[in-house]
Amino acid sequence: MSTGKTRVMIVGAKGRMGEALVRLAQQDAALTLSSAVDKGDNVLETIDDCDAVIEFAHHSLTADLAKIVADHNKAFVIGTTGHTTDERQAIADVAKRIPVVFAPNYSVGVNLLFYLTQIAAETLGENYDQEVVEMHHRHKLDAPSGTARRLAEVLAEAAGGTYEELTVHGRHGDVGARPKRVIGMHAMRGGDVVGDHTVHFSTVGERIELTHRASSRDTFASGALRAASWVCGRAPDLYSMQDVLGFKR
Repeated sequence: MSTGKTRVMIVGAKGRMGEALVRLAQQDAALTLSSAVDKGDNVLETIDDCDAVIEFAHHSLTADLAKIVADHNKAFVIGTTGHTTDERQAIADVAKRIPVVFAPNYSVGVNLLFYLTQIAAETLGENYDQEVVEMHHRHKLDAPSGTARRLAEVLAEAAGGTYEELTVHGRHGDVGARPKRVIGMHAMRGGDVVGDHTVHFSTVGERIELTHRASSRDTFASGALRAASWVCGRAPDLYSMQDVLGFKR
C-alpha cells in the first residue's frame, strides 16, 4: 500500500553530502529512504523500490547511472558537478525520457544568488567589471566549483555571450589592461570551507558584491531532497533548482 511519501534512493551515500542526505531523509516525514548505495553496491538491486534517485557521487558515473534510472522510469536528481561536455549531453538526452533536476547547487540561498546576479548583470551592464570568486575545502576535486561556473554562465547570458567565450580563469604575468567584456574566475582551496561565492560588479566610483557563504552541508542536502519530492510525477524534461523554487523570470 502506498504511504504517500516520496521514496528516495541516495547514490554516493558515504560521501560528505551523502551522509547529510541520508540523515535528513530519515528525519523528513514526507520522505522514505528506500536505499543508500555507494561504491561496490549494485543499484539494480534496489532501484525498483524508489520513486527518485539522488546522485552525489562522481561526474564520471552520472551518464551510466542516468541510463539505468531512465530504463526504470524513475525521477533523477543530479548534485554532482564537474561534468564534461559529453556527460552534459548524455544528461540532456536522458531528460527526454524522464524528469531530471540538474543543478550545480541545491541551496535556496545560492539559487537566490543566481537570480539576483541575473538582475544585477542586466541592470548594470558592461560598464561594471564582473569577477567571480569561490572558496572551498582542500578536498574538493573540481575547479571552479559548479556554482561558480553557473554564476559565470548567468553573467555571460546577460551579456549575450557564453561561458566559454567570456570567462578568464585567473591572471598571471603581463596580462595588460582589463577589457570590458570578460568575466574573471578565481578558485581558492583551503581548510574545511563548505562553500563561499562572491560576484563582484566594479566600476569607477563604486563596487557591488553579492555573497553567499555556506556553513553546513545540510542546506544543500535539504534542497536536493526538496527537489526529489518536487520532480516526481513531472513530465520528462531537464529542470533546474530555479524551476523547483519558482525563481525563473
